[in-house]
Amino acid sequence: MNINFFKQYLKISRHQRSGVLFLFGIIIILQLIYFFVDFNTIKKINPDEHKWLSLQSEIDAGKWQNQNSSPRIFPFNPNFITDYKGYKLGMSVLEIDRLLAFRKENKFVNSANEFQNVTKVSDSLLNAIAPYFKFPDWVNRNKQAKGVKYASNYTFSKKEKIVLIDINQASKEDLIKINGIGEAISIRILTQKEKLGGFVSMEQLKEVWGLPPEVILNLNTHFVISKPTTLHKININNASLKELSQFFYFKYDLAKQIVKYRSMYGDFKNIEDLIKINGFPVEKANYIALYLDF
Repeated sequence: MNINFFKQYLKISRHQRSGVLFLFGIIIILQLIYFFVDFNTIKKINPDEHKWLSLQSEIDAGKWQNQNSSPRIFPFNPNFITDYKGYKLGMSVLEIDRLLAFRKENKFVNSANEFQNVTKVSDSLLNAIAPYFKFPDWVNRNKQAKGVKYASNYTFSKKEKIVLIDINQASKEDLIKINGIGEAISIRILTQKEKLGGFVSMEQLKEVWGLPPEVILNLNTHFVISKPTTLHKININNASLKELSQFFYFKYDLAKQIVKYRSMYGDFKNIEDLIKINGFPVEKANYIALYLDF
């Protein structure tokens, strides 16, 4: 191979050689600048931002404390404890099964002692969860009525004894005797009772239009729900959209959501399943459940 052939491509002129040296010089200078010069810009922190940053440790500590704190327990009716709810409360599988078997017989526990007799939970667990038990008003009224009968032997003879009347048995004349209730409001109360098929809680009187709180308080001193009335219950798993929408507490949109949820996830087992639906009146769940069959 002819070496002179390659030499003609490797030969450079003096000007080209100067250009190459100049390029190397620029590269070396740039490397030195990059090595010795600090290009980090100083960020100016706003005083408010500095204040919030100083509190970040306290915020993080609060979040950590909330994550480690035990979940808050809200009042609940022990008759509607589910498997998951019982597990969270600390009940064993056997104790939960005893309660569910008792409820399948369409029976209710009406006190903490009855709950323990059915489930056989320990005294320590009962003492921990019993303060959160919330029973229907007619149960509490029964207890209070018994207490009144027992204590009446020790009251002074000068005090007038109030005879409590079952609100579901009250007539228009009985209602008008209460201060603050006229003929119009008494008719509204009776109409509400007919729509519902009977009251199951004195709390439902708050839903009667035109009843001020002081009159409701007065009604509670003269009327009770002494026993659960015979209700025409709605089978929540078989009722049609029309039947559900005719129920006092279910408007059409909610009834539609119930049917949709039922078709997607299967039958409702208890009220705990129903309150998962958006728009369900959770604050009324305890007495709505008494109008339903699962």
